Amino acid sequence: MANRELTYYVATSIDGYIAGPAGQFDAFPIPPDVSAAMNEARPETVPTAYRAPAGLADAPNRLYDTVLMGRGTYLPGLAEGHPSPYAHLRQYVFSSTLDPAIAEDVVFTAADPVAVVRDLKRQQGKGIWLCGGGRLAGALIGEIDEIVVKRYPLVFGGGIPMFAGTYVPTGFTLTDDRAFDSGAAVQTYRKA
Repeated sequence: MANRELTYYVATSIDGYIAGPAGQFDAFPIPPDVSAAMNEARPETVPTAYRAPAGLADAPNRLYDTVLMGRGTYLPGLAEGHPSPYAHLRQYVFSSTLDPAIAEDVVFTAADPVAVVRDLKRQQGKGIWLCGGGRLAGALIGEIDEIVVKRYPLVFGGGIPMFAGTYVPTGFTLTDDRAFDSGAAVQTYRKA
C-alpha cells in the first residue's frame, strides 16, 4: 500500500481568496523572501517555463511528482502559451470541456476527483500537490492531508475562495507558522 498524501499548497489573501472574481491572481505580490524560501522547500511548484530563470532548471522534485488543477487554474498558463505548465510533474486537469489534444502529457479528466485522488494515493510515488482551484479543493476536502497557505498582506473583498463547495467542517492542526519580513506568512496545517 502506498503512503502518498494530498497537499493543498496555495496563495491566499488575508480574507481567504485565491483569485479575483474573474480568476485573476496578478494582485498577489511575489516578495523575494517568500519566493526564495518556497523555491528551496518546494522547487517542483515553480512552473516549468520559470524554473530556469529561478535557478531551478535542474532542481529535483523534492515533495511531489503529481499536480492537480481545476480548469480555472489551468487556463492562465494555457493563455500564456504553456499547455503543459508543470511538465516536470504528472499533471491532471479536472474539466469536462477542455480538449485532451491540447497537451499529450496532461491528463484531462471529468472523473470524480475523489476517486482519482484515492487511486493516485494507492500508487507508488511522491506526494500529490493540489494547485487549485477553490471548487476542486472543496470537492477534495475529505482527501486533503495537509494545507500549506501562503497568506499575503492584502484583502480582495471577493473572488474565488480557498474552498468552494458543500459545508463540511474539517479539523486541521497548525504545525508550522512562518512570518516573513515582507508581511507574508506561510502556515502549514495537518488533518486533525
